[in-house]
Amino acid sequence: MTTLNISLPESMREFIDQQIDSGGYSTASEYIRHLIRIDQEKAEKKQIEKLLLEGLNSGEPVEITDDWWSQKRTELMERLNQSQS
Repeated sequence: MTTLNISLPESMREFIDQQIDSGGYSTASEYIRHLIRIDQEKAEKKQIEKLLLEGLNSGEPVEITDDWWSQKRTELMERLNQSQS
C-alpha cells in the first residue's frame, strides 16, 4: 500500500472522527478508502451507461420482443459458460 498525506479543515477531520466513532470504520484511512470505492463505482456505472447508450444508438433499430429477450439470454448464458470454462 502507498501513503497519501492530505490537509483538511478541522470541521472535516471532526466529521471523519464522528464516522469512526459511530462504529462504521476503524480508521480514517478505512473511511477515505470507502469513499473512494464509492466514487470508483459511480465512475464505472457512468461508463457502462455511456457504452449502453452508444450501443443503443448504433446500427439498425431492432424490435424488442419476448422472443428476442429469450434468445439474448440464451446467447449471454452460453458466452458466460464458455468464458468460465
